[in-house]
Amino acid sequence: MPVLPSAAAVVHRYTRLITAAASVSRASLRALLPIHARAVVLGVSVNPAFATSLVAAAAPASLAYARRVFDAAPERDAYMWNTLLRAHAHSHSHAVDALALYARRRTAGVAPDHYTYPIVLPACAAAREPRLGRAAHGDAVRFALAGDGFVRSALIAMYCQEGEVADAELVFAESRGCSRSQTVVAWTAMVAGYVQNCFFGEAIALFGTMVAEGVLPNEITLISFLPCLQGHEWLDVGEMVHGFVIKLGFDANVPLVNSLIAMYGKCKSIPMAEALFEGMAVRSLVSWNTMVAMYEQNGDAVEAIKFFRRMLIEKAGFDCVTLVSVLSACACSGALDTGKWVHEFARCHGLDADARIGNVLVDMYAKCGEIANARIVFDSLHRRDVVCWSAMISAYANHGESEEALDLFSRMKSEGIRPNSFTFTAVLVACGHSGLVDEGLKHFNSILKDYHIALTLEHYACMVDMLGRSGRLVEAYEIIKGMSVRPDKCVWGAFLGGCRLHGNLELAEFVAKDLFRSGSHDVTFYVLMSNMYFEAGMLDDAERMRCAMKEMELKKTAGRSAVEELLWEFVQLHYKWPIHLATAASCARTTRERVTNMSSHCNSLQFRPTAPSSGSIRLSSDRVEKFFVLMQPVADTCLLTSMASRPWDRYPQHWVTW
Repeated sequence: MPVLPSAAAVVHRYTRLITAAASVSRASLRALLPIHARAVVLGVSVNPAFATSLVAAAAPASLAYARRVFDAAPERDAYMWNTLLRAHAHSHSHAVDALALYARRRTAGVAPDHYTYPIVLPACAAAREPRLGRAAHGDAVRFALAGDGFVRSALIAMYCQEGEVADAELVFAESRGCSRSQTVVAWTAMVAGYVQNCFFGEAIALFGTMVAEGVLPNEITLISFLPCLQGHEWLDVGEMVHGFVIKLGFDANVPLVNSLIAMYGKCKSIPMAEALFEGMAVRSLVSWNTMVAMYEQNGDAVEAIKFFRRMLIEKAGFDCVTLVSVLSACACSGALDTGKWVHEFARCHGLDADARIGNVLVDMYAKCGEIANARIVFDSLHRRDVVCWSAMISAYANHGESEEALDLFSRMKSEGIRPNSFTFTAVLVACGHSGLVDEGLKHFNSILKDYHIALTLEHYACMVDMLGRSGRLVEAYEIIKGMSVRPDKCVWGAFLGGCRLHGNLELAEFVAKDLFRSGSHDVTFYVLMSNMYFEAGMLDDAERMRCAMKEMELKKTAGRSAVEELLWEFVQLHYKWPIHLATAASCARTTRERVTNMSSHCNSLQFRPTAPSSGSIRLSSDRVEKFFVLMQPVADTCLLTSMASRPWDRYPQHWVTW
């Protein structure tokens, strides 16, 4: 007669079956339901160990089903409560439910343990309930659990996520006397909290103190710390951290190496980032995405696009993050054809509905001058956040479609979308382009008064430029004097530009002298004053400005424009400089042919110089929209080319400064 298995053996067997079924298909109840049904028949389902395993296995597929299993259990121990709490807390959308479950647990009289609060405290932060977070902190103290290293770390993380860094520092100070194994977790939480709140200086100082006290960082510490190293001045610290990684044997940790690559990119050490990437034995998709984002953020859009093509060739995969970086690179480089291809690529793979992809598509089409396509993408999005609205408003504003920009802003507010700082910058640009100064002032005053948004330098620069263009220079000057932040060169440049436009040399001189006395020796100020003196016929003063620029070695930065992955650099030529075949004397045959064609084109455009002191040339043509003087380094010469032209409908004459 066969020996029947004991009840414990049956429970153990069905618990293992549940675990195995969950590991095969975490997102489906199909494999769990037959096991659960059989367990009910055998009476195993009432066992706390089995019920807890079933709750943990069912939660990823259906929290509602997991709750029904939990409610049906006759006995619920602390482990089962923690399991269901963890299932709710892992989903940010159910963080409030996790807190309600914690309150229900306290009412049921089940005491929390040191596993409970590392689950509950992050849920308080995710639910944005600081009051409940402090109450949970009090409970942890009451149950003598606040001294546990993991509970302390959870408290630090919660306060930092709520922006209460001072409270996090108090909790961290209490952990300094704990054992070293527990303390490293608290150090990591505090470093991560500083970085999360952009207290980069404090994070670097704390990391240095940690090392000085002999507390060795772990992988999580280093991953948390590296994002605060931004800028070439922190490269030495980054290299020191890289040394820690090698010394501690963490150089095979893929997420950590990814963080190192991102750090080197932010510190402008591109060759080191490339060497790290090429030396990786195993690369994740994040590794590839980090490289693409690094190139894009450092202005090397062409390399970012090339790297994306390499990803496809090597079948490394892609996701929304990849395409966002690539489309941003297309926007920066003016690579419209590539951007359209990536758009179609995203559509074919079902990614074009993602809000992040939609936002960057609007921005890409706008920066490439395809406003109609940008609007088509905008209208096709089912959910439009403030970023998307701001991008579309900015697109209209920057392309002179001010009426559409302001109409869209009104529609945005009517749909209940709260504008942000970037939205108002675009609105002010639109008002400035259309000459709606009073409406611009109304929006400018509402930024702080109605929306409680801090005014930025961009807001002030737009407003000063708007008032300056309309001739209201005194009002512009009063706004500058009443600024809550120190005005930068953009603000003063906009003001001096308004003075030049309306010929107010006296006010410009007053401001410029004050700027020069205060040590503001920006090349823009000298160039503007020099041009104003030239236009007023004060050649000696103009020459004095130019001489001052030479003495201080100030040089005007050449303008640059990226078109279809090619970078063009603009140069300023004097109106007396001849354009003839002598320019091509030392050039190669191709260059000579291009300059010859350029000379013929210039003659056909009927150039005629105006007042010699202005340094400007008036370009008269009914069929030319834009004409640029572009420079390419070919045999130490300047190659003159022209951009493609199309009918100029609205303005028969266009001014080009040489």
